[in-house]
Amino acid sequence: MEPAVIVLFVVGYLAIALEHPIKINKTASALLTGVLCWTVYAIFSNDVTLVGTQLNHHLSQISQILFFLLGAMTIVELVDAYQGFSLVTDRISTKNPVKLLWLICWVTFFLSSILDNLTTAIVMVSLIRKLIPARDMRMFFAGMIIIAANAGGAWTPIGDVTTTMLWIGGQISTVNIMKTLFIPSVVCMLVPLLYLTFTLKGTLGDSPAPENMNNGHEKVRGGSIMLFLGVSALIFVPVFKTITHLPPYLGMLLGLGVLWVVSEMINPHADEALRKPYTAAGALQRIDTSSVLFFLGILLAVAALESMEILHHFAVWLDQTVGSQSLIVTLIGLLSAIIDNVPLVAASMGMYSLETYPMDHFIWEYLAYCAGTGGSILIIGSAAGVAVMGMEKIDFIWYMKRISVIAMLGYFSGCGAYLLIFKLLH
Repeated sequence: MEPAVIVLFVVGYLAIALEHPIKINKTASALLTGVLCWTVYAIFSNDVTLVGTQLNHHLSQISQILFFLLGAMTIVELVDAYQGFSLVTDRISTKNPVKLLWLICWVTFFLSSILDNLTTAIVMVSLIRKLIPARDMRMFFAGMIIIAANAGGAWTPIGDVTTTMLWIGGQISTVNIMKTLFIPSVVCMLVPLLYLTFTLKGTLGDSPAPENMNNGHEKVRGGSIMLFLGVSALIFVPVFKTITHLPPYLGMLLGLGVLWVVSEMINPHADEALRKPYTAAGALQRIDTSSVLFFLGILLAVAALESMEILHHFAVWLDQTVGSQSLIVTLIGLLSAIIDNVPLVAASMGMYSLETYPMDHFIWEYLAYCAGTGGSILIIGSAAGVAVMGMEKIDFIWYMKRISVIAMLGYFSGCGAYLLIFKLLH
């Protein structure tokens, strides 16, 4: 039974990694992998009742992550519908490429920590399209946006899906992860940024016409209100969890409820058809449901491996073979450049128990950094990278030649910074 499930799992992962060559959406591969793993486990198990109990247990944990993501994605879509993000991005007007690069990277870094790396990457690429007409220059900026978004998302519990998974699972706490990973995350971004500061050549190109810079922004009322409420709702989630000790998804849904009510109160007498794009109902239709189902499928597959204790046996083998926990987690970060970091973190959560490695243990903190930033090494290694690749049509080989090396330097520099700080403090 175990070999069959492992084969299914590996084949499913290959199908996800080779999504573009085989032309099968990774969500379909993930769903099939998750369901088939549990199906084989149930058919060959001697205790079907136990399998059902294990599935229900894992589903309760998985659903918390999915509802959290649904709430966050809807809030972001709602703010974007009111063009709230343009209130931030339209204020950047410098013509100096290096100065603009520093501005873009720092805005991306902190915006990613408040929102998430995927959303931030999309917002910032939309910005540089308006500010940088020259495509060659824009591709370098896009590469740094990927690095900055992933680095910024790694040090807060809501900035990256993997960090959110560890936070919801009880492996990390809000304040500790922020103060522990802030410096390594900054170092991860600064090393590539400093390199490009001295090597970046060229101009931004001819500026777009002023009327195109703000096209349509004045037509939407309530942008500033929705931006303030949306960001406040996202920031409030960790506070809600700390005060109430309730799951984070409830705090996220509370924030969504508030924004939903406010969106209904803006232009209450307008025609229903005109109002719909600016309501939460309209935002729900625009969110990337495919990504949510992808997480469901992959987390179900990993849960099957965990229930069958395959991950536990793999963790024992790693400890006996590699030995060093820091080396194991560093390798996991490098693997996240090839394999999606969501299943890697989910697998790691199944490999190491909270009884052995309690909240805020070294392994969880370092895993949050490595899995969050290692995906920047290849453009397909993170959700932000895949989004930017699609928006700017960046070639995989171009990214590997021009960005991968400096992204790897940033990754290892951040690893060194974390390990040095940990050693000094412990």
